[in-house]
Amino acid sequence: MDLATVLIIVFVSSILSIGFALVLIKWLFKQSQGTSKMKEISSYIQEGAWSYLKQQYKVVGIFFAIVFCLLLFMAYKNLLSIFVPFAFFTGGFWSALCGFIGMFVATRTNARTTNAASKSLNRGLKVAFGGGMVMGLMVVGLGLFDLVLWFAVLKWCFAHNILSSGFDELTTITQTMLCFGMGASSYALFARVGGGIYTKAADVGADLVGKVEAGIPEDDPRNPAVIADLVGDNVGDVAGMGADLYESYVGSIVATMALAAAAGLGFKGVAFPMVIASAGVLASIIGFFLVGTKREGHKDLINALRRGVFSSAGIIVGASAAIVWFLFGKEYWGIWGSVISGLIAGVLLGIVTEYFTSTSFSPTRKLAKSALTGPATLIISGMSLGMVSTALPILLICAAVFFSFYFAGGFSNYGVGLYGIGIAAVGLLSTLGITLASDAYGPIADNAGGIAQMANLDKSVRKRTDQLDSLGNTTAATGKGFAIGSAALTALALIVAYKERVELSGVTLDLSLLDIKLLIGLFIGGVMPFIFCSLTLGAVGQAAESIVQEVRRQFKEIKGLLIGQGQADYSTCVKITTAAAQRKMILPALLAIIAPIAVGLLLGAEAVAGLLVGSLISGFVLAVMMANSGGAWDNAKKYIEEGNLGGKGSDAHKAAVVGDTVGDPFKDTSGPSLNILLKLMSMVSIVFSQFILTYSILK
Repeated sequence: MDLATVLIIVFVSSILSIGFALVLIKWLFKQSQGTSKMKEISSYIQEGAWSYLKQQYKVVGIFFAIVFCLLLFMAYKNLLSIFVPFAFFTGGFWSALCGFIGMFVATRTNARTTNAASKSLNRGLKVAFGGGMVMGLMVVGLGLFDLVLWFAVLKWCFAHNILSSGFDELTTITQTMLCFGMGASSYALFARVGGGIYTKAADVGADLVGKVEAGIPEDDPRNPAVIADLVGDNVGDVAGMGADLYESYVGSIVATMALAAAAGLGFKGVAFPMVIASAGVLASIIGFFLVGTKREGHKDLINALRRGVFSSAGIIVGASAAIVWFLFGKEYWGIWGSVISGLIAGVLLGIVTEYFTSTSFSPTRKLAKSALTGPATLIISGMSLGMVSTALPILLICAAVFFSFYFAGGFSNYGVGLYGIGIAAVGLLSTLGITLASDAYGPIADNAGGIAQMANLDKSVRKRTDQLDSLGNTTAATGKGFAIGSAALTALALIVAYKERVELSGVTLDLSLLDIKLLIGLFIGGVMPFIFCSLTLGAVGQAAESIVQEVRRQFKEIKGLLIGQGQADYSTCVKITTAAAQRKMILPALLAIIAPIAVGLLLGAEAVAGLLVGSLISGFVLAVMMANSGGAWDNAKKYIEEGNLGGKGSDAHKAAVVGDTVGDPFKDTSGPSLNILLKLMSMVSIVFSQFILTYSILK
């Protein structure tokens, strides 16, 4: 199999993924949106989401223009390749496009899901999951298309002496391709942080005043913040998440390609991650057709989704074995074990996360019982649950790192062993098409429930959408565990790529723990995730205060609003959350870019390596804790709302609502944004490595 054949396979896979997504979109848009009231509510959500994205594009556009000019100046000074500024721009563009397409489809699938759920639970599941599948396939398809495009362009440039670095062809091309990950990560961080601030500010404000103070149901049309809340589900958990996982997907593949070139695996090693990713497209599409249920129980829904996800993983197990044998033969047969290590780690991370966050298991049920004694004990118990839940994910990642390194032959061939760690990340993300669908489906189901409530549909419809929403909470929690695990492995591969990039410049890094610069970097890196989370949590709190005040004002000043005789002003809450999110997302995003450059200039390349390692360790643990605490608080509230422990309106329910409002920014703002922080700092370090080596105060 030569290079041209591999590029054709990857190109065809990308077109297959995008093409099937377009077929799904056509099918989805043929489904009925239901009544005129349902269409009206859906249009409010669409307008609010687009209004937010337009404002975000303006802010991010200014940032990208400034950084592009800076990178262009550095290229002029021969500190970077001339391709880097353009790679940065295209990385951000494709990341933004993935988020936009996912949000566009999700906001037009919500009412269709509500209408489908009025017919049967299975039809509602099919429509909602189809909307999520569009996001998954677009992320994978556009990611592979981007890879093929850049690889082909850079290879042509190398052949015509336009791209030259004094190193061999594969090393030069793969090191250059690493740079567009910085653009993808930069946009993804803005999207995740901004969208997370928006969605949780609206959610917290709506819950505190609507549920706790006014005692009205969730998604009640009398609540002025309800549309902002429904919009937030899309801009945070769909557009933000799509941009996030696009950069994870592409970043893991490109980092592994760079490690292959450094390990001397040649063309075969560079081709392998791209071919595995291509096989994942077909596996995800097959898995999609296996999702469905004829029964209406929670376990039946979970089993329906698991059938699709696990079947896709099983297909990759067989396909990867054939690909390893075909490309490497017996010489590197252990690389197949690296793929399996990543796949198993991903599946087990999802199971562990589900155990700690699902109402089907004891941890969340015990957490719900703690609400009987008030919000204080609920908060304490939730924090405790989140902390203890970090142990197993850490052990799973450690096992994945060890076995992927070992199977690839790490102890006898260190370079190939490091390549195996990158392959584990690729294996974990290989079925992203369907695993992302199971996550993106959640916000669509959540919106569907809100539309059912606001349109005053029959209670049976809300019951079905609540079942879909409850499953969405579980799949979102497991999806976050999956994303955190992939971020850890990808960040580790990027740290190795950073080391290789520095040493290609002729500098030998002293990574001994006795090196004082490395130790200082470790400490600074360790505190970075906490500073980042402080900024994002504080932003949600301040934005939520504005929403709380606005909702209280409307309840007080709009006559008859609380008794259903007045009309809430939804647009003002949308404007407040949009403005707050845009202001507050800038500083956390800049922190991720400025920190590695500043540390490098002051303390040198070794300190940067320490920064990356320290932030990876503390950031991974903190992200798991926040995701699981938040998910458990959310589902504890849902468990009580199902009629347990006093049901809706009880003191336990009011305490659970408080816990949920604390957990919302944990699981939907700060926690998932940490994944991008870890990878973006690594990407920035790689791109600015030559600048740091040239101008660092301590050489």
